Amino acid sequence: MKKGCKYGTHRVIEPLGVLPQPAKKISNDMELYSNEILIDVIALNIDSASFTQIEEEAHGDVDKIKAKILEIVEEKGKMQNPVTGSGGMLIGTIEKIGEDLVGVTPLKVGDKIATLVSLSLTPLKIEEITAIHPEIDRVEIKGKAILFESGIYAILPEDMPENLALAALDVAGAPAQIAKLVKPCQSVVILGSAGKSGMLCAYEAVKRVGPTGNVIGVVRNEKEKALLERVSSKVKVVIADATKPIDVLNAVLEANDGKEVDVAVNCVNVANTEMSTILPVKDYGIAYFFSMATGFTKAALGAEGVGKDITMIVGNGYTHDHAAITLEELRESAVLREIFNELYL
Repeated sequence: MKKGCKYGTHRVIEPLGVLPQPAKKISNDMELYSNEILIDVIALNIDSASFTQIEEEAHGDVDKIKAKILEIVEEKGKMQNPVTGSGGMLIGTIEKIGEDLVGVTPLKVGDKIATLVSLSLTPLKIEEITAIHPEIDRVEIKGKAILFESGIYAILPEDMPENLALAALDVAGAPAQIAKLVKPCQSVVILGSAGKSGMLCAYEAVKRVGPTGNVIGVVRNEKEKALLERVSSKVKVVIADATKPIDVLNAVLEANDGKEVDVAVNCVNVANTEMSTILPVKDYGIAYFFSMATGFTKAALGAEGVGKDITMIVGNGYTHDHAAITLEELRESAVLREIFNELYL
């Protein structure tokens, strides 16, 4: 077996010299390198921003969604939406382990895992798309994928259904970052707080701010408001359009005693919500953009334009122990688990 770069640069076709994620095309030849792992793929969980964009482009036509996904993977060797740049994650079973990783990785052939690295850098070959589930951004396939030596993953837990675990692990970076960023007594606003990542973030934020803090959830409508209120009675839920920054600012100020917040979290899956995240944050506060629909040029120049001296954090999908933190939320909260069962199983 040949040995490749631990970060996967040996798979890059165009342009040479870059890492697999920003590459336009990578090799999805499933011939295994000595420091790679071959996965028999069961399903893809497409990033919410990506799936929303594809679904809108296809006008909801499932056959057109399938065709677009196949076209992207055929062209790029990976599932990376050319509009949003984002990917998602997958679940599958370990089919083969490269000889350099045998005895080094705790994985063994037959283990069922969820990859915690983006599909936007994962070599993927789809033989057939067997089902599309638009309501949960899931694509069931027959196919193969490669996990690089540096790739992170989670062995699926035995105490919950795999689809439930996958739904949470798909956005594990968000609530785990909240666990790091949010402090007792702070005020926090979460945009898109009735979605997967938003609900997990809201639950974690309530834990972290404690009894003297304030968590505000921004949702689109009464249906989402009722859903978020089930997650925690301690979340102040407001209805506002996240693409209208002044409306969001006024709603947040009203819910926070006229004060700007310490932390704003963006979990939406549509574009043009950067300023709705930035405006409610006080100077020296934090804006955390988990959404892959974020335009970071808009965020940077927008903050400058309104004179906001804040720390803006790119939504890194990984932080230490993010899988454990997120799955523990579903174990802690019977209500959160019930909601995820209703929505994502």
